[in-house]
Amino acid sequence: MAMKLTQLAAKPQLIKITLADDPIVERYGDELEFFVHDRQSIEDFIKIATASQNDQGMMIKMVNDLVLDENGKKVIKDGEALPNDVMMAVIGAVIERLGK
Repeated sequence: MAMKLTQLAAKPQLIKITLADDPIVERYGDELEFFVHDRQSIEDFIKIATASQNDQGMMIKMVNDLVLDENGKKVIKDGEALPNDVMMAVIGAVIERLGK
């Protein structure tokens, strides 16, 4: 018997992403972790999926909105920024996770 879509519909849950690449651990002394929702609105998903390599500003803004702490609060607030190496690792991890 086929699965019903109602069986897949659920509220987003927080999932942990860990940055454990050697350069990150060496530079910051430990793995870095953050959280994202396990599902995004289709509008956000399409924006991220179609973001151009040439519009990295838009990609960074979208990722800033997705990166959360363990309580579901935005990690990067207005006027704040992560170190460039961390931000690039975060972008890669978010894109990889959303693609699954």
